[in-house]
Amino acid sequence: MTDPVDIETLLRRVERLEAEAEVRRVQARYMMLCDTPCPEPGVKDDAERIEKVVGLYAEGAVWEGVGEYYDGQFGRAEGKQAIREHFQRFWGERSDPLLVLNAHYLTSEQIVVDGDTAEGLWIHMQPWLFSDGTALLRSSRLFNAFRREDDGAWRITRTRTENVFVAPLPLNFASDYPSRSVLRDPR
Repeated sequence: MTDPVDIETLLRRVERLEAEAEVRRVQARYMMLCDTPCPEPGVKDDAERIEKVVGLYAEGAVWEGVGEYYDGQFGRAEGKQAIREHFQRFWGERSDPLLVLNAHYLTSEQIVVDGDTAEGLWIHMQPWLFSDGTALLRSSRLFNAFRREDDGAWRITRTRTENVFVAPLPLNFASDYPSRSVLRDPR
């Protein structure tokens, strides 16, 4: 016979592991949707991409850049509409030179689940390549919060990013990169 207390303990552990996996998926999906070119199949334009990003957030969520470098650059957006407007400014304003590649690499993950809430810490690195051959490498720390909503889905309640460094790369640092992602396109 199996002791019922042991089954309850195992059930709580499995639920925590499943919650961690969901939080990890939400964070990874957010980063993927922020990549350029966007690898999400069927996304027609940046407006659709923005709505998919905003859909990952809970009502009343906060997106903020903090610290001596990001505070002035990114500021704070509170609520879905403000977060939407933040991303509309980012993708809506066509820069010269154009951003042709941006990829997010997550590392040093720490996720702590407490019932229907969770917090995660990551460090991420991202290369930025522009149409004129200029490039830079960015790294930041993320301290994000999540909540399991009534529909059972985990959503972001806080994105908090702090600069680690920004490093200009040599001109024409990368020679080969895609104009669009076909990774998940059906053959």
